[in-house]
Amino acid sequence: MIERQHVALPIRIGNAFETQSGLQLNAPRIYGVLAAPPRARTAGILMHPASNMMSHYLIDSLVGRGMAVLALNTRYCGGDQTLIMENVIQDLGAGVRFLRERGFARVVLLGNSGGAALTAFYQAQAESITLNETPAGDPVDLSPEQLPPADAIVLLAGHPGRSRLMATYIDAAVIDEADPDASTLALDIYANASPFSPDFIARVRQGQLARSERITHWALARLGALRAEPNGPRDEAFVVHRTYADPRFVDRSLDPNDRAPGGNRGETPQQANRSANNLGRFTTLTSWLSQWSMRSRADGPDNLARTTVPVLQLEYTADAGVFPSDVARWTQAGAGRVEDHRIHGAAHYLYRQPEQLARVADLTFQWSEALRA
Repeated sequence: MIERQHVALPIRIGNAFETQSGLQLNAPRIYGVLAAPPRARTAGILMHPASNMMSHYLIDSLVGRGMAVLALNTRYCGGDQTLIMENVIQDLGAGVRFLRERGFARVVLLGNSGGAALTAFYQAQAESITLNETPAGDPVDLSPEQLPPADAIVLLAGHPGRSRLMATYIDAAVIDEADPDASTLALDIYANASPFSPDFIARVRQGQLARSERITHWALARLGALRAEPNGPRDEAFVVHRTYADPRFVDRSLDPNDRAPGGNRGETPQQANRSANNLGRFTTLTSWLSQWSMRSRADGPDNLARTTVPVLQLEYTADAGVFPSDVARWTQAGAGRVEDHRIHGAAHYLYRQPEQLARVADLTFQWSEALRA
């Protein structure tokens, strides 16, 4: 049995009402677990913008091989409605500082799924701070003390970031943001037969980006109007319907890999697209701008290109939500610093895939240990 230490780290006070807990607002903490075998010199840190990492599939496998793992949650764990990416990297910084203070010789950022873009965003700012405000214009006070650089990055089934994900997943067929049933057949991937023609795909992609930009322009205008009011609110909530409509969920000839059809949401993509909760379904003006819009500063490959550390990328070849073109973007961004490996047959969550899990753990541990040479 691997012993785990509960970790509670103080963080900076964030935005008003980013949580309804007065305790958390006034004395914010982030929580996680540290599992460290005796004499471990290398520590990996697992963090995702909103998912709970404390039961991540890699913890026991890596610790069993001799690597310490800090699985740390952000302040937005379990609910990304008010998430601000510029705050999330401060949370990750608290974890890196904690591991440095514990004396680990190497700290490796383990970026799984949406955690991949987070690690790249963090490391880029840790190496050279360039941000002083969010996309909504709210001030951000980052300092080197908050953001100690890590030594390396591991990308595990990493998508390029929440803004890019939204731009390729959002349903281009929606014509009225207030009415989820209002739709145009000409852009509906679930109402047109596949395989899709190149012309259809081009029109869908254009429509997806146009819809994302329409929401962004509305959010900016609405935010400006609210903040112009005397004693007006600083933010406002809204709903984004139908955000699970990537043509690759239906047509596997697009960006082909070993995936099964239907995406990775555990139901048909049509159901997931109109479900009560999905990507960006509940959000706020400032959060949309920071994490989901193309104004976001958290694009993974763009940030990776600004870093200097070595990178290991593990492609899960049966991933139904991260595709070969995403992997290629990361590789190109790393400019010769990326070591790529394919985990054959691996689905996005490695659920009930012990052989693939062992391969991922072996590569991650061996590569991370070699950094000490």
